[in-house]
Amino acid sequence: MTPSLEARSLSLVRDGNIVLDDVSFTVAPGEVYALLGGNGAGKSTTLLTFLGFLQPSGGTVLVGGREVAADIEAARAQIAYLPEAASLYGHLDAYENLGYFLDLAGRKVTRAAIDAALDQVGLPHAARTRRMQAFSKGMRQKTAIALALLRDTPILLLDEPTSGLDPVAIDEFHDMVKALAAAGRTVLMVTHDVYGACQVADRVGLLRGGRLVGSFEAAQGGRIDTETVHAAFAEREAA
Repeated sequence: MTPSLEARSLSLVRDGNIVLDDVSFTVAPGEVYALLGGNGAGKSTTLLTFLGFLQPSGGTVLVGGREVAADIEAARAQIAYLPEAASLYGHLDAYENLGYFLDLAGRKVTRAAIDAALDQVGLPHAARTRRMQAFSKGMRQKTAIALALLRDTPILLLDEPTSGLDPVAIDEFHDMVKALAAAGRTVLMVTHDVYGACQVADRVGLLRGGRLVGSFEAAQGGRIDTETVHAAFAEREAA
């Protein structure tokens, strides 16, 4: 089976600094893969290479078996991207923001479909007609997650997706990601949250200083052992 996403010996140098160094991994259709690491590990940079916003200095990245550099627009058409700090307009409400950005993406959706997505992420009905500037960080994040879902692409790239969410919303988000994967979506998420990564991912890659220094996989029908990953994460961060 062709991987939905693949990094092959991916390297990237910016301003003379090595940001990514020989990173290789695959993400299969219907799989949740988490890149775990601290600040500056190269997690977000990795996502941007799959979107074609950053060009590798060495190696390559592939979407659906095709090199991103060969057709950036075709790669992006398969991906919904949730940045850590989503750009939403403060003077617009949730419906207006979603409608505007979906129009930009060439997606025509009904009000009912938007409501269904907002129900899925748990944004209260009463909040949906309020201007975004009155939203908490968690409410803005829920709106941004709904936008990613409404793009209806086979691949989701998620950058610190639970940032700003309360514990209940985080658990609901993890359940939603698992359901999306079960329905065939491919999810690549980057996070510094060891517990969250182990809860939701089928596999976890540990990234430090631009290098993939560890890999962890769930036993069949189980979860990745949090203590093992946490010990490796703490060891690498202290190194």
